[in-house]
Amino acid sequence: MAFGSNVGDRISYILKALNLLTEVGNIKKVSTLYESPPWGYEKQDPFINGVIEFETSLKPIDLLHFLKKVEKRTGRIERFRWGPREIDLDILLYEDYVIMLSFLRIPHMYLTERDFFLVPLLEINPDLVHPISKRPLKHYLEGLNINLRPYACIT
Repeated sequence: MAFGSNVGDRISYILKALNLLTEVGNIKKVSTLYESPPWGYEKQDPFINGVIEFETSLKPIDLLHFLKKVEKRTGRIERFRWGPREIDLDILLYEDYVIMLSFLRIPHMYLTERDFFLVPLLEINPDLVHPISKRPLKHYLEGLNINLRPYACIT
C-alpha cells in the first residue's frame, strides 16, 4: 500500500493515517519516506511518499472503502484529480489478485510508471513480481526517471 502527502504538516498526516490503518490490520514493514515532485498536476508542493506492507483480513474492495474513510478521518479535503492532498492511500498490490473495476485496479494502474511507488515498494520487497506481466518489478525501474530524495525513516 502506498501513501503520500503534500499539504501542511505532511508527516503528521502520514502518521495519523498509518495509525488509523491499525484498526483493521497490521503494518508489517514501512519503507523509507521519499520527497518527490508532484505527478500529473505539477503546480503544487512536493509530496512525501512511502509504502507499507500491510496485513488485513479485509477483501480488496472493503479495504478500499476503509482507506477512503481513513483519508477523510485524517483530514483529506477533496479537490481535483492529482491535486494537493493531505493524505492519499493507494492499494498497489494485494497478494496475487488482479482486479479491473472502474473504481479499483489491482495492480495499481500506474504501478510501473511511478518511481515513488516502485522504489519504496522494492525497498521493502525486492523480489516482487507483477501479477499480470509476471516480470520482476525491478525491471520496470530501468525505464523510469528516478526523481526521489530520501526524506526520513519511521518505524
